[in-house]
Amino acid sequence: MNVKQIMVSAIIGMTLSASLPIGAFAQAPTRIKQFNAWGAYSHTGSSGKVCYVLSIPTQKEPSDRDHGDVFFMLSQHPGQNVSLEPQFRVGYPFKADSKVVVDIDGKKFNMFTKGANAWMQNPAEEQSVVNAMRAGRSMSVIAQSRRGTQTKYAYSLSGVTASIKEIKNCK
Repeated sequence: MNVKQIMVSAIIGMTLSASLPIGAFAQAPTRIKQFNAWGAYSHTGSSGKVCYVLSIPTQKEPSDRDHGDVFFMLSQHPGQNVSLEPQFRVGYPFKADSKVVVDIDGKKFNMFTKGANAWMQNPAEEQSVVNAMRAGRSMSVIAQSRRGTQTKYAYSLSGVTASIKEIKNCK
């Protein structure tokens, strides 16, 4: 594992444990396989095994700001009737009641924010986001920090389909 992969694994572990109930995870995340810009991961804890794909941005704007750890992920959760749940995570708190806009090759989706996390505003669009990501070439995510700074993140979608296939039978 290179330094970037180790850092991503550490970030994932901190984020997952921070966004779930205390004690939800008993061990660190495991990288299953890397596919270009996207990686497939699993994490086992007291509530079962969670499998997800994750990528970090290729570009962050404004470039003169500290964005902290930023990533976009699609996760499967045991016992839930959700195939893949999109989630966006940044290293700063979002502006209260702000929206995050995900743009996949011109098709836009809205996410609601809480703290430093964002989820789909309309859960019925989750599969549409996943489908757009699989068919798309690039994705951008626009958000606003608590201080009012407009931020934008660019993602490559190269490898997202292979990563999703890798966790399809992850249980």
